[in-house]
Amino acid sequence: MSSRPPDTSPKLVEDASFLADLVRDKRVIVCCGAGGVGKTTTAAAIGLAAAAQGRRTLVLTIDPARRLAEAMGLSESARVPTPVPRERLTPVGVPESGELHAWMLAPEVVFESMVRRLTTDEERVQEILDNRLYQHLSKVVAGMQEYTAAEALYGLSTDGRYDLVVLDTPPSRNALEFLEAPRKLSLFLDERVVGVFMPRGGAFWRTASELIDSVFTRAFGEGFYGELQSFLRAFSGMFGGMRAHADAVRQLLTSADASFVLVTSPEPVALAEAEYFHGRIAHMGLPFGGYVLNRSWAYTRGFASPEDIDLGPGAPIEEVGALLKLRQLADAERWRARRDRDLLAKLRMEGGTGAALATPHLGGAVEDLAGLAELARNLVRFDGA
Repeated sequence: MSSRPPDTSPKLVEDASFLADLVRDKRVIVCCGAGGVGKTTTAAAIGLAAAAQGRRTLVLTIDPARRLAEAMGLSESARVPTPVPRERLTPVGVPESGELHAWMLAPEVVFESMVRRLTTDEERVQEILDNRLYQHLSKVVAGMQEYTAAEALYGLSTDGRYDLVVLDTPPSRNALEFLEAPRKLSLFLDERVVGVFMPRGGAFWRTASELIDSVFTRAFGEGFYGELQSFLRAFSGMFGGMRAHADAVRQLLTSADASFVLVTSPEPVALAEAEYFHGRIAHMGLPFGGYVLNRSWAYTRGFASPEDIDLGPGAPIEEVGALLKLRQLADAERWRARRDRDLLAKLRMEGGTGAALATPHLGGAVEDLAGLAELARNLVRFDGA
């Protein structure tokens, strides 16, 4: 609320250099956190902040709010990242050297690109793409987003088109699956596992194959086992490349080129998710950048205090009553400010790096580039509370 009175306690001076450094130097920033904390908007604002510094930036997102998607020119049907038009970027301070692209992850497209990367044989590509099992699996991954996000993040951050890729992950528990996806894929694609399903000679293997076929037929329908074998046969010779790529994804995400930013809000559920996820990040050896306490009341700069209002002697009783209520509202907001400042201090201690910042409560959802630019400025530069 632009009319809210300020906290008259000592001002909190915020050093936002941790995000400013990430925006300037990193190749990959992964935004994680619980649902509903403004993670998608924060990821988009980080991308815009990087573009404002002249970097070619891509924001990979999952499910942005409709108005924000429209402001960035996002389309669910896009098969490639879409640039935000220059005429929209210039008014919000992005120089000619800066670019902002965005893409709502299309898992089927990413999977097809992966297949085409691993083989130049168009006949084999079509055999895989037409396989019913492949189509089902790609839809399953499309719903889970894990391997697709890892594949897209790696490919787009290493192909030379972008200086920085910002990934908006699913809610934190699903995001953990995204982080584990490369390793799980590598384990799954071990030939010793795959070989169980491939036909072999000898009476024993024929009997085993018939048994497996009958089990799969009862569970998935006629012909499923044959399609599974066809699918694995079409992928034969590609598993090594997929494992190597999965290892490369892991190396990128654990390198100094990447950073993980945890977005939370003052709500207890969001804070609990952030604490859990921070523990997982530390356990997995991933580079942790810091916390963003979103939609915070910690910053009260620029607002007038109702205590400064002097009605003078003989003021109407209505005005006196209104001023009293205004002071009560100010006290409530000061309490929220103290709460959020305490949370910010706690996050700095728990993070281990001392890196945490709060964004001001802007009073509503960010729905256009002007609002996104305001959030971006608050993310990378603070001059006091």
